[in-house]
Amino acid sequence: MSSLLREEMQRVLFRPAKQRLVEFIEIEEPAQGRHFLCVAVAKNKVVQLSIVRCQISKKPNKSGERNPKKSHTQRSSIQESYRRTEMWSLHDLTLVDGRDPDVDDPCFLLHFDKVRTVRAISCSAKYAMVRALVALSNQHCQRSLNLLNFDWAYIEPTSFYSNRGDCVVLSQICFYAFNLVCLSMCPVPLDA
Repeated sequence: MSSLLREEMQRVLFRPAKQRLVEFIEIEEPAQGRHFLCVAVAKNKVVQLSIVRCQISKKPNKSGERNPKKSHTQRSSIQESYRRTEMWSLHDLTLVDGRDPDVDDPCFLLHFDKVRTVRAISCSAKYAMVRALVALSNQHCQRSLNLLNFDWAYIEPTSFYSNRGDCVVLSQICFYAFNLVCLSMCPVPLDA
C-alpha cells in the first residue's frame, strides 16, 4: 500500500515540481484528512521537507448525463488530492529532538526558525524519517544533522552491520541467540 501511495504522490505532486520523493511517513494532524511528512530532492540537489495533506472527495457526476454509469467499485468514484501545507529546506533544519529516547514516543520536534512538533503514526516511522534525514544531510548538505534524545542504535548502524534493514538486525539477533545456546551447552566444572 505504501508503494502505491509513494508512486501516486510522486506522480501527482513531486514529479511536476521536478523533485524525487525520497522518504515519507504518515503523521497525525488536527486537521481533517491524512497527512504525511515528506522529504524530496530537487534536480539541483536541494532537499525539501514538506507536510502533505491528502483530501478524499467524491468525483462529481458530469452535468447533462441522464443515466450516469454505475460504478462497480466504490474506489472509482473517489478522488484523492494532495496539497503541500508547509515546506522547509533541510539546510534550515538546525536540530531534530526525539524528546525522550527511553520512552516509546512517536513525537519529535523539528527546529527551523520555529519549532514544529510532528507526531508520527509509530516510533518505527519516526526513526525511519530521522535515518533518511541524517543520510540526506550528510550527502547533500555536507554536514551532520544535530540530533537530540534519540537511541543511536536505531539511527546509525555500526560499520559491520551497515544500513541494510531488518534482515541484518534479525540475523544479528539470531547470531546472539545461537551463541547463548552454545554457551549454555558447555560443561561447567564444579570444582570447589
